Amino acid sequence: MQGPFNRSGKSKPMAEINVVPFIDIMLVLLVVFMITAPMLTQGVQVELPQVTSQPIDTQEDNDPIIISVDGDGGYFITLGEDSTSVTLEEMSSRVTTILERSPGTPVMVRGDRNVAYGQIVVLMSTLQGAGVANVGLLSEPPQDG
Repeated sequence: MQGPFNRSGKSKPMAEINVVPFIDIMLVLLVVFMITAPMLTQGVQVELPQVTSQPIDTQEDNDPIIISVDGDGGYFITLGEDSTSVTLEEMSSRVTTILERSPGTPVMVRGDRNVAYGQIVVLMSTLQGAGVANVGLLSEPPQDG
């Protein structure tokens, strides 16, 4: 009698590998990567503010580029004492030009309290496209009383 329960005492080793657990693990990993992959490619990286913050040390020879967004949604670029009104495309090309001349120049964003969050995100995305690796957000300390 041939089969797995023969009485002769000689059993043949099973030469098959059960791959069902491996398939289960691979399907779980596939689902995890499908969910997390879109989250990794979208968004602008921003370091969120802490409860208390220290002033940023700037080098004296490198004035920061300050991009301001007023309450009406207009963009202004300030370098040193010079402040000019620009469009989003002009701002991108000017920032690129300044960073090509002096790559260590910090870039700061000042946004009015009433400006929509989406407009600040568009600004930061444009700055990222212009080659800005880190963007600082300016704020005022809370007033006591």
